[in-house]
Amino acid sequence: MSKSRVWTTIDFDRNGVQSDHAYVPYSPDHSAYGMIPVPMICIKGGDGPTALFIAGNHGDEYEGQVALLKLARELAGKSVSGRIIILPALNRPAVMAGKRNSPLDNGNMNRVFPSRADGGPTEMIAHYVSSVLFPLADLIIDLHSGGFSLDHLPLALARPGRTQDETAAIRKLLASFAAPVGMVTTGVGGGAGSTLYAAAEAVGIPALTTELGSGVTLSSEGLKIAETGLRRVLREYGIVPDYDLPDAAPTILMRSLGPQTSIYAAHAGHFEPSVRPGEVVEAGQIAGWLHHLDDVMAEPTELVFNATGMVAWRRFPTLSAPGDGLFGLMAEMDA
Repeated sequence: MSKSRVWTTIDFDRNGVQSDHAYVPYSPDHSAYGMIPVPMICIKGGDGPTALFIAGNHGDEYEGQVALLKLARELAGKSVSGRIIILPALNRPAVMAGKRNSPLDNGNMNRVFPSRADGGPTEMIAHYVSSVLFPLADLIIDLHSGGFSLDHLPLALARPGRTQDETAAIRKLLASFAAPVGMVTTGVGGGAGSTLYAAAEAVGIPALTTELGSGVTLSSEGLKIAETGLRRVLREYGIVPDYDLPDAAPTILMRSLGPQTSIYAAHAGHFEPSVRPGEVVEAGQIAGWLHHLDDVMAEPTELVFNATGMVAWRRFPTLSAPGDGLFGLMAEMDA
């Protein structure tokens, strides 16, 4: 992999707390020699594994961003055995705009991994993570939420792993994070191999991601899952062993049923759902209706599930366009 153009003053081998930025070269009209500063914290305290914690991969997803900002301040006063690298606003331009994609290049960061060194700002940041931070990491958590367009059941997501050993390492991370629900997915229909956690899987690093909220607001439930999960992982991996946390119920493992069982809008209209995320539905059950906008007297399109499973997500905005995802399903993992 080519050398990253992004740089930082942080010395990842030095003990202590360091807070600076990853500096991304960017030369717009108003700043010929400009830089995009991506906040980064490194906390190191001797021998032990390295945890890489990321949020703000999509700018309109807030539970992870807030959880990591709070965690970074807390960890500054903790005894650490190992290293914790935190980037709470990875796609800084998207975060500052409150949008899913970067306003600078319309880049969806979670669709460009492992990326390239000489791309636009979004690709340069993704390439820095892949080429510089991945080799330092023993485990990775990339915190996401539903953002503007999704009403999502709070859960953790993980790749299946390429070998039995990799699968065991990923399942250990899922169990340590201890979200109420964990979904195993190959990412088909949602980025496949170009997501951050898929890129981590491709180089053998156990990683998970999450969906912790709905809409462009802060879910107290999702924030609590993130805060508690991150601390459990730091305790279980011996990085911050003195965290005192309550026992967690075992994570319920689910599998994505994929885009073939999802429901998509066939035309523009107002989406009226009849079920919520977390509900179990049957094949043939009515999922809701899509009301026509161009023919007031037309009967709404009836939406019907074509498989049995649990609703993982549904569309959050009412106004919908052709091709918008309206529902997605998952089912319990086979024993």
